Amino acid sequence: MSWQTVDRILKNKHWSLRKLSDKSGISYQTIRNYRYLRSEPTFKTMCRVADTLGVSLDELRGDKDGINTRR
Repeated sequence: MSWQTVDRILKNKHWSLRKLSDKSGISYQTIRNYRYLRSEPTFKTMCRVADTLGVSLDELRGDKDGINTRR
């Protein structure tokens, strides 16, 4: 997951990590661990984050040339 991309999306939505946590149902501490690279999210978790942010999984991963397979 590209946190540079996630940070950009959060900024555009005026969301904090806390709001992402609340809306996704993923604990705030878990989100922070992912953000500060203490642990890696599972595929299922990345899908939840992408769905919550309203972006494709490819976009969340930072793939500019990827096909939008999740939305």
